[in-house]
Amino acid sequence: MPRQALTSRFPALAPAVVESRIALKKRQTRRPDYQLSRAPAALFPFRVHKHHSVLRRRLGDADPRLQELKVQNLRRAAEQLDGLSIAPGQTLSYWGQVGRPSARRGFTTGMLISNGRPVEGQGGGLCQMANLLYWMALHSPLTVTEHHHHSLDLFPDSGRVLPFGSGASVFYNYVDLQLRNDTPDTFCLSVWLDDVSLHGELRVNREPQYTYKVSEEDHRFYRRDGQVYRTNRLYQSQIDRRTGNTVSKRLITFNDARVLYEVDEARLQS
Repeated sequence: MPRQALTSRFPALAPAVVESRIALKKRQTRRPDYQLSRAPAALFPFRVHKHHSVLRRRLGDADPRLQELKVQNLRRAAEQLDGLSIAPGQTLSYWGQVGRPSARRGFTTGMLISNGRPVEGQGGGLCQMANLLYWMALHSPLTVTEHHHHSLDLFPDSGRVLPFGSGASVFYNYVDLQLRNDTPDTFCLSVWLDDVSLHGELRVNREPQYTYKVSEEDHRFYRRDGQVYRTNRLYQSQIDRRTGNTVSKRLITFNDARVLYEVDEARLQS
């Protein structure tokens, strides 16, 4: 018999378990290597990667009002992240910098995912910022030391420009995204919103030797045990800027997520 989680057997313990996990993560992110500072943008003249994502897109039958609330949360998170520098040996913790998304700190409700369904909850929508940071990190030499990907594919593609499974799942604060700088250079993060998009740039103090490319392979929908799943593999290639030659290629992640929307039978593969 599979082992049942303690909080499933005794639901009343769940709040205490959550708070203990939060306390443990806070202890980690108080270490000196997590204490980031801000530095003038002029010190980082070289762009590593730039990306943007639209703020409002159709997500199945989810309430569009939640997307408007999400924008407020993203603006507040951007205030905490914009201009941070990551020196050699330092680690950026998403929640360590954004902090608890409470109403007192200017955050509001937005769309969260609970038991595979979109619901309204405090700080909802902040995963879009984590997605942006993760995607830029994959185009850089930063080391992703903590990342959680989504176990469910909730919505059909609508305006998707990135490969399936290239996002980051976050939940305050123990489901985190952490990026460590194992290079001799210092990086700087710039994030901002306009009326349409969330924007991000990762910059560095010295001209990079390499560029990075993310590619998708083996993407397919298939049926297993009466359920539809979506799977793929994502790879990161390191490319020499001077020659254009690929120096290395490594597997980033293998995605295998249950699909929660209707998929045309013609798209299913064996």
